[in-house]
Amino acid sequence: MITVFTPTYNRAYIIGNLYTSLCKQTCEDFEWLVVDDGSTDRTEALIQTYITEGKITVRYFKQKNQGKHVAINKGVCEAKGELFFIVDSDDYLSTDAIEKVLFYYRKVEHDYLFAGISGIRTTFTGKRIGGKIKNGILDCSSLDLRLRYYVKGDMAEVYRTSILKKYPFPVFEGEFFCPEALVWNRISLNYKLRFVDEGIYLCEYRPDGLTAKIIRLRMESPRASMLYYSELYRMHIPFLQKLKAAINYWRFAFCSQSSFSLKLGQIGFETLGLLPIGFLFHLRDLHS
Repeated sequence: MITVFTPTYNRAYIIGNLYTSLCKQTCEDFEWLVVDDGSTDRTEALIQTYITEGKITVRYFKQKNQGKHVAINKGVCEAKGELFFIVDSDDYLSTDAIEKVLFYYRKVEHDYLFAGISGIRTTFTGKRIGGKIKNGILDCSSLDLRLRYYVKGDMAEVYRTSILKKYPFPVFEGEFFCPEALVWNRISLNYKLRFVDEGIYLCEYRPDGLTAKIIRLRMESPRASMLYYSELYRMHIPFLQKLKAAINYWRFAFCSQSSFSLKLGQIGFETLGLLPIGFLFHLRDLHS
């Protein structure tokens, strides 16, 4: 079974599209798990109507507003499915998405080097967002997908729930954002995914979404941002990517109240020469 997991915050106006797509699935071997991150609109009442309708299995939890990463941690703990598929509240699935995910997963489910499988994201009009997978199938880590095979764009990853339980998102008091890639990168050090060239996830990037305000979110959650870039810097990645990671580390480090010695210790003395470049980006962020 798949747990389709949706973290949501004040999306009552659009989450019905996802619900409709789940009701139309060609395979019913899934549950819909919703974690409401402190919505103040009619989200709770709306989800209760879906539960009452009984068309699909819906489970709902509400928490105080803490951020998507905390909601994911909650969802992983509550999930009953063998697989965990994060689908945002303003997106939806193709009618055969669950069927396709299970079809491809069954081919690797007994190979525990695989953390799961991934399909392709498209826009609502069918335009590809994720890059093309040559030959239709590619087995590699999420890091290698980007840095070795140069596949760009967001993908539609579906992870084994058991693995996500081992890699919870770090939580910093007062911070409401953590890059999801921080956890995906950690998983990629030990596991690979089967990437398939099949469109299963339909989305667009809305003005009220996280992508539209990503820089501000990173600035307001500097400790999570610094942790992400410091870990990326120390991974086996191309030199140019290391430079970018170090620059971005210092870029967001200027938003943190941590001592300079702690910051330097986290990223390494050898990156000190990139601090001025990071500072210039920081100044640009402040005035953007």
